[in-house]
Amino acid sequence: MDFFNDFNNRQVAKLPKHLKQFIVPQNYAKYTPVDQAVWRYVMRQNYSYLKSVAYYPYIKGLQKAGLTIEHIPNLQTMNDHLGKLGWGAVTVDGFIPPAAFMEYQAYKVLVIAADIRKLEHIEYTPAPDIIHESAGHAPIIADEGYNKYLSYFGSIGAKAMFSAKDFELYQAIRNLSILKEDINSTEKQIATAERILRNISENMGEPSEMALLSRLHWWTVEYGLIGTPENPKIYGAGLLSSIGESASCMQQHVKKLPYSIDTLSYGYDITQQQPQLFVTPNFQNLIDVLEEFADTMAFRHGGIDGIIKAIDCKNIATAVYSSGLQISGIFTDVGLSTVDKITFIKTTGKTALSFDYKELISHGKDNHQDGFSSPVGKLKNSATALENFCDTQLVSSGIFLENQVTLMFESGISVSGTVKNLLKKEKKLILITFEECTVTEENGNILFKPAWGVYDMAVGEDIVSVFNGAADKDRFEDTELTAPETYVQPIYTKKTEKLHHLYKQVRDIREENGELTELEYIFETLRRDYRTDWLCALEILELVFHKKPHHSLERDALAYLELKASADQAYTKLITDGIYIIKNPVNEHLTN
Repeated sequence: MDFFNDFNNRQVAKLPKHLKQFIVPQNYAKYTPVDQAVWRYVMRQNYSYLKSVAYYPYIKGLQKAGLTIEHIPNLQTMNDHLGKLGWGAVTVDGFIPPAAFMEYQAYKVLVIAADIRKLEHIEYTPAPDIIHESAGHAPIIADEGYNKYLSYFGSIGAKAMFSAKDFELYQAIRNLSILKEDINSTEKQIATAERILRNISENMGEPSEMALLSRLHWWTVEYGLIGTPENPKIYGAGLLSSIGESASCMQQHVKKLPYSIDTLSYGYDITQQQPQLFVTPNFQNLIDVLEEFADTMAFRHGGIDGIIKAIDCKNIATAVYSSGLQISGIFTDVGLSTVDKITFIKTTGKTALSFDYKELISHGKDNHQDGFSSPVGKLKNSATALENFCDTQLVSSGIFLENQVTLMFESGISVSGTVKNLLKKEKKLILITFEECTVTEENGNILFKPAWGVYDMAVGEDIVSVFNGAADKDRFEDTELTAPETYVQPIYTKKTEKLHHLYKQVRDIREENGELTELEYIFETLRRDYRTDWLCALEILELVFHKKPHHSLERDALAYLELKASADQAYTKLITDGIYIIKNPVNEHLTN
């Protein structure tokens, strides 16, 4: 079996290798009976509450996405359903780099964390989990206006420039989320990770394009409301998947503000509930605001601001000449004229040259291992940009094979050498290769010497676009897909295994319409050996309440849960809400 192509989904099949490298198997067998109970509890709560406050397509969207209340979704089932909507889904290991996440959206593929939150974090977890990603994002995909916005956002976000600080923040968030869901983490480790994250967050400096876009993403895709500030409905996945915040967000103390470009000035804290939320009148407004911001980004304007952003990010970026030639590498220097026009650009380390997002033959990073530099601009005394020279103009300027020529740029940079090759694409000259070449600035500073080898000169009057990452990512990253390791089931303590078995017994009785006689033994075992557990007792109460009302076990379980709810504030709302659902059951049409 080819794991990376065995999804039977058109959108997933289209993914390039550099995105497929993040995919991991779902390993459905890893979900314990406790995990299944956590899913069921959250879904029952969400369905009961959200049917009145969620944006109208949400409930039918659950079904269209292949989700049920009773079971954690199977990835293939989701893909079968999402495929009918023109989307797909893959499972990944927690957080992935923001640019990759955005690119998945552009390909209309949902990224779903394979793990599920622990019972202790049942209301909310900052870590990505299958509840947030599938129950939050997938159902609203059924709305055409929303899924158009989501994929368009991905295409914009994949090009956003980020700073070195953004990468530090991503690493800190990922580390904290892993620690919070790791049963072996200590309070000291979590506190240290929180302190590191807080310190980075408070010292980010001027926000990058990616940081600003992440704010728009947060206040729409994750925490968005739609309608009017007076009567909003929920569509954001963070709210749809949080049984705590989906209710609290509708309270008056949470401000409801109109969504506009001004939303960019509001940061957010993933570890806290949000003090304000933003309401859009419709999904087209989301696209309009995104388009307004996109018009300020480097990928649409290039120029000196774009190159400076590329230098500041200290990571792979791409600059695009007006000829269409794309230079991908780590940018380290830029030359400016007296009127702030770019005169040359420089990368350091492995660099690749591409056209239309395809790497040029013999111009990959192995051919330009030590960096790349080239002039930018017009030739002196020429009204026509060099990339637009016709054959006659090239010959009259001395630019033909095996000819020794000196090219003088308006900036004062001179390029002298023997022409060995002229490369054109779509009738534009994009690259001239020289031997025995010297490149000199007007002040005499030497930019390239003959001893350094062949010189490839990029051709273009200006830098028209700058964006994050390489132009041809698959070639640049040399992504090698390896089959995932065979999943090894974790080893649990005997006590934990016994608790899993108790949960499974309760589930089997419910699903197989079994006898309730075993429930008294299970309840007594819980009360004696698992004093911190409440969810299994709640499921026992549910069974007895509906199948054997007024039984003594119903009274005992209810009293036990009410006592626990009053004794420990951490359980109060969870248990109270759970009892409410038992007495006011959800519609059964979504349980199968």
